[in-house]
Amino acid sequence: MAEPEQGLSTAEVEVVDLCRELIGIDTSNYGDHSGPGEREAAEYVAGKLDEVGVESRIYEKHPGRSNVVTRIEGEDSSRPPLLIHGHLDVVPAAAEDWTHHPFAGEVADDCVWGRGAVDMKNMDAMVLAVLRQRLREGRRPPRDIVLAYLADEEAAGTWGARYLVAEHPELFADCDAAISEVGGFSFTVKDDRRLYLVETAEKGIAWMKLTARGTAGHGSMVNGDNAVTELAAAVARLGEYRAPVRLTPTVRTFLEEICEEFGIAFDEGDVDATVARLGPIASMIGATLRNTLNPTVLDGGYKANVIPGEASAQVDGRFLPGTEQEYFEQIDRLLGPKVDREFIAHLPAVETPFEGGLVHAMQASLLAEDPGAKAVPYCLSGGTDAKSFAKLGVRNFGFSPLKLPPELDFSGMFHGVDERVPIDGLQFGVRVLDRFIDMI
Repeated sequence: MAEPEQGLSTAEVEVVDLCRELIGIDTSNYGDHSGPGEREAAEYVAGKLDEVGVESRIYEKHPGRSNVVTRIEGEDSSRPPLLIHGHLDVVPAAAEDWTHHPFAGEVADDCVWGRGAVDMKNMDAMVLAVLRQRLREGRRPPRDIVLAYLADEEAAGTWGARYLVAEHPELFADCDAAISEVGGFSFTVKDDRRLYLVETAEKGIAWMKLTARGTAGHGSMVNGDNAVTELAAAVARLGEYRAPVRLTPTVRTFLEEICEEFGIAFDEGDVDATVARLGPIASMIGATLRNTLNPTVLDGGYKANVIPGEASAQVDGRFLPGTEQEYFEQIDRLLGPKVDREFIAHLPAVETPFEGGLVHAMQASLLAEDPGAKAVPYCLSGGTDAKSFAKLGVRNFGFSPLKLPPELDFSGMFHGVDERVPIDGLQFGVRVLDRFIDMI
């Protein structure tokens, strides 16, 4: 490792190389086992921990789909540990679409570029850099930390968090809270004011397969029991449906905070208009105002002159905390009696109050590095491994702190092209996380 630059800690210097090297390990997850898996990245992390005297263990349910878990002893091991988790897999990337190769980990324009720079090898690197420096210096956290680098998050965590929670719950049984991805990044209100969005809620996930069955026959005949027709009508009803606005506690708090910062009235009668004023994050926040249904796949028939006996579709459904029962009741009304549904994936919505010692530690650590900072809760429209750990009673927060330039469309880079993270953002995150750990 290079010597620290003047004014920078070893962790601030090291985080850049850690991020670059993690990005350089292709962990593309295609939703099955056709990708390279996470084994190489898991061994990389385990090696970096071993260098500072931390013994870890790799857990696998399927060969190559690897998870690294360790426990770092704190000053008071009688207190519940804090779980810090991140995932090692990334969504696939087509190199020809990128300015810089997605698995090169290049540094350009003061940023680290590549698949995972945003989701979420940036946080993986920041946590690793901070803990390595603390361990070299003999600085133990106030309480134990359970550290987990996980597989398969990008495909609902079957071979990662869900597997560990189901088969190795003892690893996390005494953890009471966790921090991970998709939170703690800045949203600039004005030059001297930034809101840092801490994820305290996630919509539930319902990926569904729809199936319509009818009478097969010749395409030239009159057929009043056509599976394709029945399915197409049902899919159209789902796609055209727009659910009403439902303000969960997290979303309401976020909107009240944002309106106060902008000096505008919070109009519950036109929440969409309020969100539209938020600039780059409007689409991310807008998706948390209501339940959603998006048809994504159609499959039916095999020849133009054959009416099939069955047709199917897939739908991506997301529901807000506290709305699951009414959500599925509405879906069944829209589908009608001739279309069946089954789950491809069904994960719960989660929400935790924005209060307590960890929240105070987040706010204090952010303020220490950015006097214009204010932490606010928000709801994520997607999903993370938090859903799995919530089953063990763990309170989950998205806290991956980054101070970002206002012009950077950070939320738009999740699963997008030209993912990149500013180097000074990584170094800011290292400083904040180090302070945060001192306060846990």
